[in-house]
Amino acid sequence: MSSPTTSTTSPHVSPPGDVLVVGAGLAGAQTVAALRAHGYDGVVRVLGAEDVPPYDRPPLSKHLLDRTEPAWLTDELGLDLHGLADEVRLGVAARGLEVVPGRPGAVVRTDGGDVPASCVVLATGAHAVRVPAWPTALTLHTAADADRLRAGLDGGPRRLVVVGAGWIGAEVAGVAAAAGHQVTVVEAQDAPLTTGLGAQVGALTAPWYADAGVDLRLGATVTSAGPDGVRLADGAHLPADVVLVAVGARPATGWLAGALPLTDGAVAVDASYRVLGPAGPFEGLLAVGDVARRRSARYGWVPGGHWDEALRGPDLMVRRLLGVDTDGGQITPYVFSTQLGHDLAMFGLPGADDRPTVLGDPAAGGWSVLWTRGPEGPVTAALAVDRPRDVGAARRLLGGAELPHVRLDGVSSLAALPRR
Repeated sequence: MSSPTTSTTSPHVSPPGDVLVVGAGLAGAQTVAALRAHGYDGVVRVLGAEDVPPYDRPPLSKHLLDRTEPAWLTDELGLDLHGLADEVRLGVAARGLEVVPGRPGAVVRTDGGDVPASCVVLATGAHAVRVPAWPTALTLHTAADADRLRAGLDGGPRRLVVVGAGWIGAEVAGVAAAAGHQVTVVEAQDAPLTTGLGAQVGALTAPWYADAGVDLRLGATVTSAGPDGVRLADGAHLPADVVLVAVGARPATGWLAGALPLTDGAVAVDASYRVLGPAGPFEGLLAVGDVARRRSARYGWVPGGHWDEALRGPDLMVRRLLGVDTDGGQITPYVFSTQLGHDLAMFGLPGADDRPTVLGDPAAGGWSVLWTRGPEGPVTAALAVDRPRDVGAARRLLGGAELPHVRLDGVSSLAALPRR
């Protein structure tokens, strides 16, 4: 597969004849905006599976009960998709893809017919993981999901069981508990946020649940979920009026099966977001946002699911597609969360063997974490908890062309870090 580019000039990619953007979420809408902003005046068409205009997803959980309308991108970013694109077809899901050897682009299959284009951008996002054996359990990823969850909690205090103490589970638990609902969170791991932060750092967030009035059950496996609650592996039954399964999301690439090589369900792309095949990049085929597994000079392979990949990735992709000079900038993985009365911002991508160092006292207030690659290696990720100044410091620290090295002796905050 191709190596990532570190040059300050964009790779030689021919401008497209016509562009089809498959997906009308943040990544898809930002792709259309970037095309127009950088001077592309050709035909741009958009397909979107949901039958509503583009909206931002983070508020669905963070503001589940106090914002009942989606955060429309027209309002949030001033992004008028219908005004920028030549054709926008909402409520039209992609069902398949045909790549024709020797021809750029692809043909997208839909229930309403085939849609060919000489340049196709895959931006279909992700979907929440569901458990087929639990048909009455809810998930949260779309505006329609949020409507169903709100309806289930409407009408007075309810018993909510959340399966999974990840980012979404923690956010919903805090919001629901603050509204007076009885909330229990069940997590199979021994700490919250294990997937994103690792067990050592995730464990530092466990006391937040009791402080917020949430019953947290760690090391507990759910064996079944029904309309009256969930049953655990030890035989315990947790009664519930609403069950939310929040055990992660996966790239929405089922429609690409058999057409493109997938890795863990994601589409592999190079540093310019060109889709990679066995012989190198496909001509006129790109992927951005949650569907893409991007090659990075700093981190190796970066999975989707990071907000900045959908917000800023399309601009970098379009610059390189159109041959516009770039500054060689790279997108830093970024996650932000408001959960259980605390604000978290994380930059970078820690490896499984990277060493976390906690700055400050988690029991006394705000704190931060740095992950380093080996005892003398570079910083790979930074987390700031209830420390606004450290958020900006973390962004600057990990925003350069290379991973930084820092001295940690006597340092208690990211804002006070000296650079080597």
